[in-house]
Amino acid sequence: MACAASPAALLLPRRGCGRRGMGPPVRGPVRDRLPPPLAIMEGRWDHEGRRTDGTAVEPMAEDAQLHPSGDPLLVAKFAVPAVPPAFVARRRLLERLTEGAGGPLTVITGPAGAGKTTLASSWCQADLAPGPVVWLTVESADNAPGVFWAYVLGAFRYHRVPLPDVGSPSSADNVDHSLIVRLAGALAQLTGPVVLVLDGLEHTGVHGVAAELDFVLAHAGPSLRLVLLGRVDPALPLHRYRAEARVCEMRRSELAFTPGETAQLLRCHGLTPSRESIGILTERTRGWAAGLRLCALAMQRSEDAEHFAQSFAASQNAVSDYLTAEVLAAQPAATQDLLVRTSILSHIHPELADVLTGRDDGERVLGRLVRDNAFVEPIGDTSWYRCHPLFAEVLRAHLRSRGPALAAPLHREAARWLDAHGRLTDAIEHAAAADDWPYAAGLLVDRLAAGRLLTGSESHRLERLFSSMPDGLPGTAPALAAAACALARGDAAAGRKHLAGARPSGGAAPEVLLTRALLGLLAGPAAGTGAAAPGDPAPAGTPAETGAETGDGGKPATQGRGRGPCRGTPDPVPGAPDSASATSDPHRGVPAPAPAVPAPVPAVPAPVPAVPAPVPAVPAPDPGTPDPDREVRALMGRVDPALLARHPEIEALRRYGRGRALLAAGYGPEAREAFAGALGAATDEQTWTVRYHCLGALALAEAADGLLREAEAHALDGLRAAEEHGVPLDRRSARCHLALAMVAADRGDFTGAGRYLDAASRPRPLPAHDVPAAAEAAVVRSRIELARGRATAALSALDDVPVSADGPTGGGGEPVARIAVARCSVHLARGDPAAALAALGEAPTGGPALTVATAAARLASGDGGPAGRLLAGLPDGERLPPVVRVRVQLLEAQSAAAGGDAARAVRLVAAAVRTARPHGLRGPFTEAGPWLRRLLVRAPGLDEVGAWLAGRSADTARRSGRGTGSRCGPGDPAAGVPLLVEKLSPRERDVLRCAAQTMSTDEIAAELFLSVNTVKTHLKSVYRKLAVSRRSEAVRRARDMGLL
Repeated sequence: MACAASPAALLLPRRGCGRRGMGPPVRGPVRDRLPPPLAIMEGRWDHEGRRTDGTAVEPMAEDAQLHPSGDPLLVAKFAVPAVPPAFVARRRLLERLTEGAGGPLTVITGPAGAGKTTLASSWCQADLAPGPVVWLTVESADNAPGVFWAYVLGAFRYHRVPLPDVGSPSSADNVDHSLIVRLAGALAQLTGPVVLVLDGLEHTGVHGVAAELDFVLAHAGPSLRLVLLGRVDPALPLHRYRAEARVCEMRRSELAFTPGETAQLLRCHGLTPSRESIGILTERTRGWAAGLRLCALAMQRSEDAEHFAQSFAASQNAVSDYLTAEVLAAQPAATQDLLVRTSILSHIHPELADVLTGRDDGERVLGRLVRDNAFVEPIGDTSWYRCHPLFAEVLRAHLRSRGPALAAPLHREAARWLDAHGRLTDAIEHAAAADDWPYAAGLLVDRLAAGRLLTGSESHRLERLFSSMPDGLPGTAPALAAAACALARGDAAAGRKHLAGARPSGGAAPEVLLTRALLGLLAGPAAGTGAAAPGDPAPAGTPAETGAETGDGGKPATQGRGRGPCRGTPDPVPGAPDSASATSDPHRGVPAPAPAVPAPVPAVPAPVPAVPAPVPAVPAPDPGTPDPDREVRALMGRVDPALLARHPEIEALRRYGRGRALLAAGYGPEAREAFAGALGAATDEQTWTVRYHCLGALALAEAADGLLREAEAHALDGLRAAEEHGVPLDRRSARCHLALAMVAADRGDFTGAGRYLDAASRPRPLPAHDVPAAAEAAVVRSRIELARGRATAALSALDDVPVSADGPTGGGGEPVARIAVARCSVHLARGDPAAALAALGEAPTGGPALTVATAAARLASGDGGPAGRLLAGLPDGERLPPVVRVRVQLLEAQSAAAGGDAARAVRLVAAAVRTARPHGLRGPFTEAGPWLRRLLVRAPGLDEVGAWLAGRSADTARRSGRGTGSRCGPGDPAAGVPLLVEKLSPRERDVLRCAAQTMSTDEIAAELFLSVNTVKTHLKSVYRKLAVSRRSEAVRRARDMGLL
């Protein structure tokens, strides 16, 4: 393509163009015949309209220039219009038009300023027509049949087409059929094709003209190639031409500029905006040629062209006068009124248009506007329409000029119609635009849609709407809407505050009661409030049940078994921006010191999760209230089943809320079951946000229990779900990355843990109100610093988290417990058991984590007896999660080694390895301190343990030639892993390492300075060589094979 204002400028004729002779049409593929940009300037006309070959256009005979009225014909209508100075020759359209002119009929339709005339005139200048081009610009005054055909005959004569004298129309109002027959016969006798271009055919509204034109086209044979330009389809029988494949149609979508063409047009105007600005401008104008050109001219005058390109108001101002004059003013008064009144809508339905206008012509008017290409278009195969965004803004400006009092009633009418027709979010938007917040909030609550504010495709839109709702509005519905909005932002404290103000009356509808109960379950209890006792009666209508969840199949969750750790606070509600509540073990301490930190006192193993008593009811948001989960289930039974079926997010959110509450209360296995149930319920498109957050919560719970493979799989699935659903970076949870950091630390990969921890804080730090997440991140950071031998930095990392047992952290004192146990580990690493015991005294709650930490501190102080009694008081090992069993076994082995019982110490270490190996739990061993290294060196029978702790199984080591000769145990995950049949290239290893850090394809490309397609090619090759089909499987397989 080339700009006419450039050195490759087009030479523009002022009058006719095309072939002088009547030779045969040019043959061969169209693309081969298209001239390159510089060849376009080799036309036969100079800037004064003279032929460059020296020939002249002879004027028509005087008697041939007469209008049926006796006036002379206006020969300016026969001239091919000049293209604009900054012209972009779009090769794809020139090719299409050339192909179309190979058949009898080409129809080019589009709105005003779509570039129809410019395309056709540039095609003429490029000499791509199969024969001479005859141009006629049709105007509204040419509406009568006699006038139209007089101009057609005059155009043929003007462009020197050798036709015999067929006569002229004698009347303006009609034309004798014999003249049409003679014209068709004369055209059929030509030795080659001639192209007739009729620009503005919509002005000939008389049906007879179209019928006569169809007759001529049918009987002229291949000699006539007709190109019609207009804003509407001609009245020809296009259906017949389509069925016979004898028509080429080019419409608005094809005429629209692509981003690349937009960039070239702007360069022709001396502008070089960014790719982002080009995309925004193209999208905003929908590729409308006149709009882009007007914006380019305005950008030339702007001091900040880049800002102009990204400013909708500036773009709208640049074209408002054009649209007002060319489109709006051309419509009848009634049509203008409909357009202005419906400008409040993003999508227009004919019935809604009738409601807003008080008339019944909406469908007819909208259909005509579409046919007229008046910047109104249908939406797919539906009954809905929409305006071009720039035209819609012009219409809204006209609505504002009529006075502000008109818009609010229109919005109210629209809200009621949309609600009645099932478009709830649109209805709420219009109620908010009318400043009718009680009605907007009432719609949210009465239609059971508060969950849609937390999850689904409309959640961000609803949150944005209700975030602008004034505070302190009276009534239950506004308070519930405000609470849901606060939970969507991740601010549980504000959510509880709004819920406290939502006091439904005794006769409140079950939808209102259910909404409040569900939001209360998701908000969780405030710090310091207790849970309902296990014996509290269920609400009326609820069957008596235990605190355990009932699964989908009616099978109750496991009871009476070992409880999981006291996991800390629940994670934020789905949809919360940056909601990174790390729901992991609250007592999960800092690891024991790394070898680089010599210490006379053995390090404390990472704390053991709490093992509480039988499962109580879910903690209530207010003291004295019933179990909120039971209350939600009871109220779900009172709601219309059809309404409940339309909101699958209610059940998914209930299960998710139950899992969070159980996790906060310290029931890890039950919480994992609840999260798994939530995943099973979150299969609808409206529940993908719940699914995303459940994956993160489940990953954290599994990482806390040492189920590293499961945790990693769920965390990676969560990250993939975020990318697949396009979750904005600033709204993503940090839980998946925190879980991966915990997994990496427990595998002894503190470098990887640091990378994941950094990713958890992108693109901005964790929110200040999410103290539990900040505490968990601080614990992992402290473990990393301690592994690097920086005990002081490890303490500093813990000091940066402002936790308080009585503070509103959403989890009571559990973040304090995590920090306290972590400080204990650091003090033990520094050889100060007294400071370690003092740090544990800061924790407000008890539990096995503190028990294990206390035992380690006693053992470091030389009090082996009390330490053993503390460990003996813990539940049986099989009731504890793997990570807990491993740390307890190691602590017992340390005690045995300190007491001189090396044989028992060896047996306990071997048992710990058997427990840890299936899960890849190397972290507890690498953090165990000097005593374990001494034992591994001196004690026989532990060479397999050493090989595994070195990062490879004995079998893998033997394959690589570096093994010890020992073999994989039955629980070794490397056992049975197939050999790598084809070696990964260095670049494939680089890509795989980045993929293991959960980088997106774009991030990997930027990191390695590769294209996105190259990264995808490398990943496909990695999948093939590792015999996997997904990224997470590739990472797991690579770790099993020692490639990472």
